[in-house]
Amino acid sequence: MLIIFNDNDYQYQYVAVRATKKCIGDSQAYVYAWLYRIYMSEKKKSVLLSDVSIEGDIVEKDEIIIDAKINGDIKSTDVTTYSNSNIKGNIKSTNASLGGKLKGNVNADQINIRKTADIDGVLNQKTLSVEEGASLKIKAQTYDK
Repeated sequence: MLIIFNDNDYQYQYVAVRATKKCIGDSQAYVYAWLYRIYMSEKKKSVLLSDVSIEGDIVEKDEIIIDAKINGDIKSTDVTTYSNSNIKGNIKSTNASLGGKLKGNVNADQINIRKTADIDGVLNQKTLSVEEGASLKIKAQTYDK
């Protein structure tokens, strides 16, 4: 039996422990700890699909994948945008992979601009890579590692 649940959803954690106990008896705490290590300690991904529209800032601890319309700033460890994304705001992250429309500034250690990108703003990064075909109206600033 395999139970996957969100670490913020305590009801499912309770159910997972109880269901595991019924299946294997007293060693349920060990299985629960094992499940927690495997599924809860992994890097989380948040996905915003093209039918989503957000007015306001977004803060995500781990990774966010965006194919949506956002009017606000984004802060995350990893930001990935796709061709349907339309962002009006600034992005601050460690790694940014941009493939959609962006009107705003990007501050990241590593920026990868894909050919589907349409960017208007200032890029501040350690490393920058640009695929052929991207539409750019940018000022790029490199800072030391």
